[in-house]
Amino acid sequence: MGQISTTFSKDVMKEMKQHYHDYLKPTPPHALFQAKTTYATITAYKSGKVLFQGKSPQKEAAKWDKNQTFPMSEKKKTNTKEVPDFIHTSHIGSDESGTGDYFGPVTACAVYIQQDQIALLKEIGIQDSKKLTDQNILTLSEKIISMNIPYSLMILHNEKYNHLQLQGWSQGKMKAMLHHACISNVLHKIGDRYYGGILIDQFCQPNIYKNHLLQEGIQVPDQTYFMTKAEDYSIAVATASIIARASFVKEMERLSKKVNMTLLKGASKKVDLQAATLIKDKGNEYLNSVAKVHFANTNKAAQLI
Repeated sequence: MGQISTTFSKDVMKEMKQHYHDYLKPTPPHALFQAKTTYATITAYKSGKVLFQGKSPQKEAAKWDKNQTFPMSEKKKTNTKEVPDFIHTSHIGSDESGTGDYFGPVTACAVYIQQDQIALLKEIGIQDSKKLTDQNILTLSEKIISMNIPYSLMILHNEKYNHLQLQGWSQGKMKAMLHHACISNVLHKIGDRYYGGILIDQFCQPNIYKNHLLQEGIQVPDQTYFMTKAEDYSIAVATASIIARASFVKEMERLSKKVNMTLLKGASKKVDLQAATLIKDKGNEYLNSVAKVHFANTNKAAQLI
């Protein structure tokens, strides 16, 4: 039996759990999840380690880092904490929202910030949207838009999200394509204006992101960098996170009015109860228009009826 041990970020392990949703097994002690495929058993631990065991563990491990020679434990870690110098100059940042929420769409945004705008944006309170209340996010988003800052916002509504998921797209690929579309739009808007680089809030290993795009015949733009928690360092990524989150909040409000119920964010047991109520009142197919139906919440809701 072969074995490969490596370490991934929490965001990558979250994507892995969703990817292996149909192969999940009872979770061992100290693990986040365990899944078993034809090639290997995949066990992700709370420490960040992921263990691939089986007859062909490299085939599963290669899905998450295709350009590496395994065992992956010997490879150098991705430079997720090397802060690029260009964040102090004019640059582009992108981020997304709604990926961990059962109800609502996925929203993504890319923003171009000029060097002389950085101080002002910090002064009005721009920071990681996860540290702000929804009301603050909505207020700051309006201020940002009033500054005529070049940005691009994309909304992947639930019907399209679920369609792509059925076509075999992982959530990671959807996010990669959203980020790329937003960045491409911003590059078109700014034309020949200078930018030091493009910084993407990292949600998967860079080579996996690039592979998602290559599958659609797309190349990553030059000067593109990836960094976890990039919104803590780049005002452009923080600005993008606020616009993306504000859009998600507005979409949740719209969907709540549609179903005549204040839909909850996240994927908790209370969300299961809301999904069960919608199934009872409107039928199982209705969830396709308001929820990410491949989440485990759908099955949990069905068991509550």
